[in-house]
Amino acid sequence: MTVNLTRIYTRTGDAGETHLGDMSRVPKTHPRIEAYGDIDELNSTLGVVVTLEDLPERFRPWLVRIQNDLFDLGADLSVPHDTDHERKDRLRATPQQVTWLEERCDEVNAELTPLKSFLLPGGGPAAAHLHVARTIARRSERRALDVEGANPEVVRYLNRLSDLLFILARASTRGDEPLWQPGASR
Repeated sequence: MTVNLTRIYTRTGDAGETHLGDMSRVPKTHPRIEAYGDIDELNSTLGVVVTLEDLPERFRPWLVRIQNDLFDLGADLSVPHDTDHERKDRLRATPQQVTWLEERCDEVNAELTPLKSFLLPGGGPAAAHLHVARTIARRSERRALDVEGANPEVVRYLNRLSDLLFILARASTRGDEPLWQPGASR
């Protein structure tokens, strides 16, 4: 698939509408646009995470792969799913992408001590930003659920991704995790 962006502004969205991937026009507030807009925000947040010095080096290529996958998810959401006439060359999220996330979750989680409390988001710049990304992934998942006829693999991917981001945040603290202490300020 080739993308050719010769001009960034087009003026076609100045009235509050935009094109979907099938060239149909919808309001910029359409659930489909909201969903892939949140995925774009998540992708940008991960772009910050990969620049952080305290991010464990082995996670960097994983996050770059995830950024690419997030573009795939956005492309998937940008074209309404039509099972009767679905083109075979359409870019759609796949079960294999979800499986890859699950494998990374299991790999890193096996190295962590079991949690005895909920975590406070933080524990260093990388961990804190990974927690922000996790919350954006959860919002993206909720938005994807609002998209009529969306590929269910998009929702599964975002669900698993939020789990992985939580696990990576834990691993990025290198064992110095800020734990919730219920009622500590009473």
